[in-house]
Amino acid sequence: MKTMNRILLGAAVVMFSVSCTSNSGKPVEDTSVKVDVYSPVKLSEDGIFVSGVVSAKQTAMISTRYMGFVDKVYVKQGDKVSKGQLLVSINSDDLRAKKIQAEAMVSEAEAAAGNAQKDYERYKILHEKKSVSDKEFENMELNYTSMNAKLKMARQGLLEVKAMLTYMNIRAPFSGVVTQKMIDEGSTASPGIPLMSIEQSGNMDIKSSISETYIKYIKVGNPVKIDVKSTNIKINGVVSELSPSAANTGGQYEMKIAINAQDKESLRAGMYAGIYIPSTGEKVMESKILIEKSSLVLRDQLTGVYVAGKDNDALLRWIRLGKDFGNQVEVLSGINVDEKIIRNPSDALYNGKKIIISNK
Repeated sequence: MKTMNRILLGAAVVMFSVSCTSNSGKPVEDTSVKVDVYSPVKLSEDGIFVSGVVSAKQTAMISTRYMGFVDKVYVKQGDKVSKGQLLVSINSDDLRAKKIQAEAMVSEAEAAAGNAQKDYERYKILHEKKSVSDKEFENMELNYTSMNAKLKMARQGLLEVKAMLTYMNIRAPFSGVVTQKMIDEGSTASPGIPLMSIEQSGNMDIKSSISETYIKYIKVGNPVKIDVKSTNIKINGVVSELSPSAANTGGQYEMKIAINAQDKESLRAGMYAGIYIPSTGEKVMESKILIEKSSLVLRDQLTGVYVAGKDNDALLRWIRLGKDFGNQVEVLSGINVDEKIIRNPSDALYNGKKIIISNK
């Protein structure tokens, strides 16, 4: 009987172990890995090919300065909002109680200050007639000054509570579109935690980056050709901004491309765009595709990179490398120029792992 119990116990342990693993033998994980992505750079004699993303010129993450329960959310994702429009109201019962207390303190201080003023004026007349001593008049003058100071403090306290109340009704800082809503009615809003995000509607540009090796070929005002493949739109643009420093971006200089108002109407924030910057007469180099060395994954004798799949998963691609170019390396085969490569892949990544693109 004891032997039979041991066998049943062992079988239960095995079944529990199997149930805690996926079919592939890996532990079941519910969390996704946050990653940064970028696109390969394609160079040719005629110019430079890079990828960018359509972005709103002005974006705001809406949050609160004070903790409280959300009473009402007045907008949803995709809604258009006007500047000053009410977005979220947070429960402010405790602040309203403090406001009543502050108003009572102001009334009390006003009465005390008024009474002190009357006493001061009466003692001033008596002092002029030599009916009270200098010390008595000085004491009354001091009381008058003290009551007025307390009145100012009470009024400032009331103003502070009123200012706090204005933060409980959160309004749109500019006209735009609600792109994300991260809070629901009844939830607790905390300082610094985003409640929603708003993007300025109808005012788009395209953001990209250029490696330090090729920044010398790019100037503000350079014309560019843009291909938005998701909508099959081909438009023209101009380099409007070029960062003078890459100290905090790993050798990548941020670039913005301006487009005309008519083209902006057909674009949406987050769309990927292929950007071709024609050469201004100086030969760049023979056609090459370059990636960052920090993206490489080494497995035995094989070299690969992780790319972001359409279903927000990491896909391992084996590649063949060519020449080194500083912090970049040439790719001879294995990837396309329009793919999104994961920068600095962590050990938590594996083929098919779900990802969250943090720099999209």
